Order: sequence, then C-alpha cells, then structure tokens
Amino acid sequence: MDESLYPHASADIARKRRELAPEPLNAFKAFSAAVFADGALPSKTKQLIAVAVAHVTQCPYCIRGHTQAALKAGATQAEIMEAIWVSAEMRAGAAYAHSALALDTMLHAHPEGGVTA
Repeated sequence: MDESLYPHASADIARKRRELAPEPLNAFKAFSAAVFADGALPSKTKQLIAVAVAHVTQCPYCIRGHTQAALKAGATQAEIMEAIWVSAEMRAGAAYAHSALALDTMLHAHPEGGVTA
C-alpha cells in the first residue's frame, strides 16, 4: 500500500474512531459479524465474495482484511485468485454492457455530431 495515500491501520486510528463515534462503531461491528457468520452461505464463501467486491470497489484495506479473513476461513490461494478473476470479469463486463449508452447516443446523433432531443 502506498503509505502516503493509505496510512496503515493502527491502534491510534482505531482508538480515535472509537472515541469519536462509539455507538455507530459497535453497530457496524455487530452488523459485520452477523453478515459474515455462517448462514445460507458458509463464512468462507462470504469472505470470497468480499474479496471479489473489495477488488471492484478498490478498497485496499478491504482487500487485505478480507483476503486474510478468507484464508482464516479456509479458502485456498487458488480460490481467492478465482474470486478476483470473477470480479475482473464483472468489472469488464459492466464496461462492455454500458457501451450500449454510447452506442445509443451515436445512433441518435445528427450527422454533424449533435444529438437529437
């Protein structure tokens, strides 16, 4: 991680978060624990989903944290990499699918480059 852009998580940062807003922090921790608990999906699967989503949202803290949690939940390195490839395909697929907006705009453009109303 680029330390100039993303500081390392530290006890000082955690303490400040707790001091400034303890109730929302406790609620978030409880929510997170409930979301990642075994349920219809096992915790390992949920952590693999989180690794994939973290790559799409490009949150470096989430990438590190959920990769560690996935490993702890029993995910293999190969499973984690496949989850990352799924996220890459979904991101690329979204760009491709959204090309419909540009194509629609071009199809409805005037020959001189303007757009019809």
